[in-house]
Amino acid sequence: MTDPTQPPADGQGGQNPQQPPQQQPYGAPTAGQPAGAVPPQQQYASAPGAPLDAAQDKQWASFAHLGGILWFLPSLIIWLVFKDRGRLTDQEAKEALNWQITWILAWAVSQILGVIVGSFTFGIGYLLFSLLIPWALYIVNLVFSILGFVRVNSGGTYRYPINFRFIK
Repeated sequence: MTDPTQPPADGQGGQNPQQPPQQQPYGAPTAGQPAGAVPPQQQYASAPGAPLDAAQDKQWASFAHLGGILWFLPSLIIWLVFKDRGRLTDQEAKEALNWQITWILAWAVSQILGVIVGSFTFGIGYLLFSLLIPWALYIVNLVFSILGFVRVNSGGTYRYPINFRFIK
């Protein structure tokens, strides 16, 4: 029988060679740290739902405008995820989302008019309202989305020239 207060004679520090050494639980203070101290690798990590710093706020606000190139989904996702985390992101993502909704409504109206007018004008109205006007609307959306991205990314805010405020 061995005495538990005496170190083992084999020099293994009291560990059974069959078992792996015990590890400290994740986040537990290491030797020399006071209890309750935050380990260095966790000091800079932001928790989910934490407020955005100024650079992140500006970044997500500008991405909300740039996402308009891909219709409304990027602006909607950015607004839903970050609206409570950054004031600028909330404001600019709402603006971009309202623009995307306005743009989609204008596109849908042009498609409906294309079908109606096209049935009376033997295809010329359909060509105009269903192909040329939606293409022009897409170019307008592309230009305004890029302008919004550049303006917000440089530190300002952006308001679209024609925008219905569906989301307040």
